Amino acid sequence: MAQLPDSLPLEPRGPLDARVRVPGSKSITNRALLIAALSEGETTLAGPLASDDTDVMRNALTALGTQFDIRGDPWAVVGTGGRLREPNGSLYCQNSGTTARFLTAAACLAPGPVVIDGSPRMRERPIAHLVDSLTSLGAQLRIEGEAGCPPVRVAGGGLPGGEGFIDGRHSSQFTSAVLLTAPYARKDVDLAFMEGELVSRPYVETTLAIMRDFGAEADWVDNARAGTTGERIRVRAGVPYRARPYAIEPDASSAAYPFCAAAIAGGSVSVEGIPPNTLQADFRVLGLLEQMGCEVIRQADRVEVRGPDGPLRSLGEVDMNAFPDAALVYAVVALFADGPTRIKNVWNLRIKETDRLEALQKELRKLGARADADRDSLFIQPGPLHGAEIDTYDDHRMAMAFSLAGLRVPGVVIRDPGCVSKTWPQYFDTFNQF
Repeated sequence: MAQLPDSLPLEPRGPLDARVRVPGSKSITNRALLIAALSEGETTLAGPLASDDTDVMRNALTALGTQFDIRGDPWAVVGTGGRLREPNGSLYCQNSGTTARFLTAAACLAPGPVVIDGSPRMRERPIAHLVDSLTSLGAQLRIEGEAGCPPVRVAGGGLPGGEGFIDGRHSSQFTSAVLLTAPYARKDVDLAFMEGELVSRPYVETTLAIMRDFGAEADWVDNARAGTTGERIRVRAGVPYRARPYAIEPDASSAAYPFCAAAIAGGSVSVEGIPPNTLQADFRVLGLLEQMGCEVIRQADRVEVRGPDGPLRSLGEVDMNAFPDAALVYAVVALFADGPTRIKNVWNLRIKETDRLEALQKELRKLGARADADRDSLFIQPGPLHGAEIDTYDDHRMAMAFSLAGLRVPGVVIRDPGCVSKTWPQYFDTFNQF
């Protein structure tokens, strides 16, 4: 990968004709890394994502006693059997939400105290709802940061388990964090949801599926489903993860960018290696692109998107609560629609790597559109577009999403393009293949 400049000017092009591969799923890689670390024996992970976020997770798990060999693909992981060690010093999670949240729960299994900390932005990202949930299950931990944010000091000594609750209205990662550690609780974990609500539910379904792939017993009680106020998840204690070979799917969040590139610039882009039965939430963007007039061709091992012959159709209101990470790239697609778009029910974008609703509003306006963010939605009115220097806020998804505007709009410049290393270090190499 070539060294990226501080600012990257882009040149319009299209129609596209490309076949690309995207990196392994960050969501699946970090879940599988933790599960492999808690397993007894050696797990091999094929196709994992190598990026800043997964580096941070591996480094933290190494400090907790896990052994890794990442000299090739697959990675080899020698687990601890749930017997974590007390690290020397704090676990620094940079700005990786999955790492900080998953390890806050897993650190309960260490024999002594563990401090979870991160970057200045991580110290602004709330974690109190996770701490409250773990406390309801008998764990001892306290927040040492301000306004319910890290650092968090976890006392260790084990997770008692039993009946607990979680406020699932803000981040699905809180729920996944509790679930991933729950097989090593002393008693079965029976997790109920405050107000019966769970944001980004498909990510929790992905967590459960991976847990079961590694031998855990975890499921919705009585097959309860969304919309019921009494639904909860039960995880059997004493049924540990079993080490095994495991393949990481291509990343749906990353695949959204080449898919949306075809919608914006025209022509076609195929993404290779996507299994037809994937649970990853961000593949739902394909349904939105179809409704806007794109053709989506799904095959056994790839998905192709062909841009429409005419303008993209506005869909009016779009609820993206189940797949909010795709909201950034979809907001850029909405710039080229034939009418306004409101992306709604995405409050949790405000507690991501940056306040993404605020950042989207500012940068879309720079390009000439009307953009208005409120507490949990973003209104976009397309207008005559023009070039601009786009600030990315050290947020990989801002850089990748706004790069697609440069496929159609002259004069787009991406500042700090290197921030894509968080999840896709080679993104701009692939972008040049579109």
